[in-house]
Amino acid sequence: MNEKSHLNHLLLLIIATICVSTSGPLGKFIDMPTPVIIWWRSILAAAILFFFCVFKGINLKVSNKKDRFTFFIAALLMGGHWIFYFYALKLSNVAVGMISLFTFPVIIALLEPFFSKTRLDPIHIVLGSMVLIGIYILAPEFDLESSQLQGVFCGIISAICYALRILILKDHITKYDGIMLMFYQVLILSVVLAPVLYFMDTSNITTQYPYVLLLAIVTTAIGHTMFVKSLKYFKASTASIIGSTQPIFGIIIAYFFLNELPSSKTFIGGSLILATVIIESIRSKKN
Repeated sequence: MNEKSHLNHLLLLIIATICVSTSGPLGKFIDMPTPVIIWWRSILAAAILFFFCVFKGINLKVSNKKDRFTFFIAALLMGGHWIFYFYALKLSNVAVGMISLFTFPVIIALLEPFFSKTRLDPIHIVLGSMVLIGIYILAPEFDLESSQLQGVFCGIISAICYALRILILKDHITKYDGIMLMFYQVLILSVVLAPVLYFMDTSNITTQYPYVLLLAIVTTAIGHTMFVKSLKYFKASTASIIGSTQPIFGIIIAYFFLNELPSSKTFIGGSLILATVIIESIRSKKN
C-alpha cells in the first residue's frame, strides 16, 4: 500500500469512527422510548443494507442451521448492547455512557479464554483492575438511586453484550461478508422488537424521524459498514486504537449540540479506561 493510498484509507477509518460516535449524542437526544428507537434504527438499517447487498452482489445465503442460530443470538446480544447503551446515555450523559461502553475491549480479553483455547494473560487482570478503578472514579457514590451509577451499570451491561457478540461472531468474519452479517442482525432485531410498537408510545416519530434517519444511515449503515471495510486495510488492533477515540468525538459533538460538559471526574476515570483500551490494542498488535 503506497503512502497516498494509506492516508486515504486512514482518513476513511477516522470518518467511520466519527460517524459511529454520533450514536452517543443521537441516543441521548432522540425523544422516544429506547426500544422504539432501536426498532426504527434496525428496520431502516436493514432496508438500507439489503439494497446495498443487492447492488453490490453480496451473497446473502447462510450455510447451515448452526450459523443461523449464531446470527440469532448475535442479533439479541446486539439488541441488548444498543438498548442498555441508550439507557446509559439517557440516565447519565454522553461522556459517562460512551466511556462505560468502552470497557468492552478489556471484557473481551478477560472472556476470550472461555471461547477459545487461549490462556488468560496476567496483564489482562491488571488492565481489568485499571478499568474497575476508572469505573469507580466515574461513579464514586454507590447509591442505587443515583442515575449516574445506573447509567454506568447500563453501560457495562451494554459492553458485556457487545463483547459476547464479537466473541461468538469471531469465526464467522472470514466466512461471511461483514455487511451481510450486519444485515441479518438488524433484520432479526427488527422482527424481535416489533411487539414493542404495540406497548410503547411511538407517536413522537413524527417529530423525531430526521434524527432516527441520521442514526440509521450515518451511525449504523455508513459508520459500521465503513469500519468493517477498514479491517481489510488495517490490523484489528490499529482499527481498535482509532476506534477508541469514539468517546472523545462523542463528547465533542455532545458539547456543541447538547451543551454537555463532562466533569473532571469523568475526564480522569475516562482517561484511565481509554488508556487500558490503547495499551491492550498496542499489545495485541505486537503479538
